[in-house]
Formats: sequence, structure tokens, C-alpha cells
Amino acid sequence: MTTTIIGVTLENRVETAVEFQKLITKFGCEIRTRIGLHPSREDICLNRGIVLLEVNGEAELLKEELSKQWEIQTMEFEL
Repeated sequence: MTTTIIGVTLENRVETAVEFQKLITKFGCEIRTRIGLHPSREDICLNRGIVLLEVNGEAELLKEELSKQWEIQTMEFEL
């Protein structure tokens, strides 16, 4: 079984979060894990971040849809 990790860069989390969430909801059965990372300190929370998606099985359509609007990077693993 192939597991794909997709890293998605979100430059403006506040403005793109709703649109991003709608898109990944369409692929809810294929996405096993979602982790959001954003730089923050005690006194500041920046408006950019990275979302990591663990995708089981076929990830090509999801990668295609994500790359239309966001910068992505992928890694594939055989488990």
C-alpha cells in the first residue's frame, strides 16, 4: 500500500482556510491524517503555515487540485 505525505504551504491562513477546508473535505475518505504547522511565539502568531496530509492510496487527483492554488511538495512511502 502506498502512503503519500503532501505538504501544502498556506501563505495567508486567515483568508484561505475556508477554501482549503472545503477542498480537503471532498477527499475526506482518502486523507488519514492532517497536521497544521505555523510559526508562533508567545507574543505573535503568524498568518502563514504548512499543512501536512497523510493520504492513503491514490493521491494524484488531490495533488492536482491542491497545486492549482497552493505550493505543494510530496513524499511517497510503500508500507
